[in-house]
Amino acid sequence: MSVPPLRLPDALAALRDQLAATPLGLATPARDTAARAARAVRDQIDDYLLPRLGDLDAPLLTVVGGSTGAGKSTLVNSLIGSPVTTAGVLRPTTRAPVLVCARTDVAAFEGDRVLPGLARVTGGAGGPGTVQLVVRDDVPAGLALLDAPDVDSVVESNRELAGQLLAAADLWVFVTTAARYADAVPWDLLRTAQERGTALAVVLDRVPPEAAAEVAADLHGMLQRAGLAGARLFVVEERPLVDGRVPEDQVAPLRTWLHELAADQEARAAVVRQTLTGALDSLEQRVGGVAVVVDEQVAAGNALRGAAAAAYTAAYQGIDDGVRSGTLLRGEVLARWQEFVGTGEWMRALQGQVGRLRDRVVSVVTGRPTPADDLQGALENSVERLLRAEADRAAERTVTAWHSLPAGAQLLAGDERDLERVSPDFPEAAAAQVRDWQGMVLDLVRDQGGDKRSRARILSWGVNGAGAVVMVAVFAHTGGLTGGEVAVAGGTTAVGQRVLEAVFGDAAVRSLAAQARADLQRRADGLLRYEQARFDDRVDDAAPVPGAAEALRATVAGLAAVRRADS
Repeated sequence: MSVPPLRLPDALAALRDQLAATPLGLATPARDTAARAARAVRDQIDDYLLPRLGDLDAPLLTVVGGSTGAGKSTLVNSLIGSPVTTAGVLRPTTRAPVLVCARTDVAAFEGDRVLPGLARVTGGAGGPGTVQLVVRDDVPAGLALLDAPDVDSVVESNRELAGQLLAAADLWVFVTTAARYADAVPWDLLRTAQERGTALAVVLDRVPPEAAAEVAADLHGMLQRAGLAGARLFVVEERPLVDGRVPEDQVAPLRTWLHELAADQEARAAVVRQTLTGALDSLEQRVGGVAVVVDEQVAAGNALRGAAAAAYTAAYQGIDDGVRSGTLLRGEVLARWQEFVGTGEWMRALQGQVGRLRDRVVSVVTGRPTPADDLQGALENSVERLLRAEADRAAERTVTAWHSLPAGAQLLAGDERDLERVSPDFPEAAAAQVRDWQGMVLDLVRDQGGDKRSRARILSWGVNGAGAVVMVAVFAHTGGLTGGEVAVAGGTTAVGQRVLEAVFGDAAVRSLAAQARADLQRRADGLLRYEQARFDDRVDDAAPVPGAAEALRATVAGLAAVRRADS
């Protein structure tokens, strides 16, 4: 066999990295199946495809696998003729797989070229995460036997390791029994072998001698119907063990076949070629199945983000409506406004002489808050309450919506009570933004009062006074108000207009209010985006990015193109 160019290993490594970089963290219906499939592809690339492509003449790795109690370890000991692996007594605890090879082949297995995620242990039993390496002078060069954990072990880590080892094999020797050969678990593994084109031998163990022909024929028919007619079938009759091993006449056919493979380079290469080609051919379908679920994950993530965005967009609109409707000019704000501008007689007097405003607005330093300061404080509290109410409502709406969407409940992860309210630092952040907004309004007043005449008037009754009027003008609309409040709000509007027009002119009035309102909405939008990010971050941490499925399909297509170019 000729060594292929390095382009194929590079394409495989790219596929592995693409799979590793594609999260499947949302609890969609097929997520777990896809995650196992993606992990299996990554493991097979690392454990088998890359090592085998790097050394096509390496010894044949034969993995002996099967169901609990099928006799795998006994069979391995019988093939070697010595107790190299412990049979039965350690189930169902986790134990290290045992790899037996010739002394001349030990270099091929003692490093991390094959099964790089498992450390090697020699001279004794290994623990979880290791491979016990047994070196024998009586094992033929070119052949290695690996005793894998039970594929149906009650220990999940054993099952996962068994699947990983089988995917790393050049040749599967699958052991089942006369009593269990039709069970679902063995056939799940055999179907996997068929889908991946893996070279396969099946050992039918513990067959009553009188039923050997009938049972073997039945299993042979099942293999043919499953597309596994090429699998070698070996029958081991139920006989008393000899020194803990299968009688020689029962194990000899399998041993002879394995030794012949080891001795015949062409036969060994044919097995390697079958399994290698089958594994490569299977990647498009296997990764394609993962890509379908990635699409589902992206769609679920978009739906979750959309639900949060809708809730916070509604909150933004709610703040805008609150600002424009005049509802903020109730209660404490109205009381402070009345203190600031005085009685109705004062408003009537204002019609005749705007200059009298100075007597009401100017603050004499008395050591206590001025009416303008009181008004600004009341406005600050009112705006903060509006911001918090809408942010709370958006959080609650998002939590409710997520409960009705795929993966939403899982992402909430029991944090509903915290997430359906604003974040702990929101009140402080909102207060800071409102104070900064009020400072911005005062800066606007200073900037607009740049000419000598306006500056003199502003200084005559204070920037804070003029700024307070601008702030009230931002919210001074009669929408949503009733009864006596309409008259007060109307008076508020008139006062705001007249004060600003007297100081700055008509154009400045519109400009000041519009700029102040836009800046407040910008700050509100920033606060809401920060709050929404609590939800978006959860989606981003779990869901693949848009285009992830297309990237996977493109990587597989690139791998196929490399194979065609190399063929």
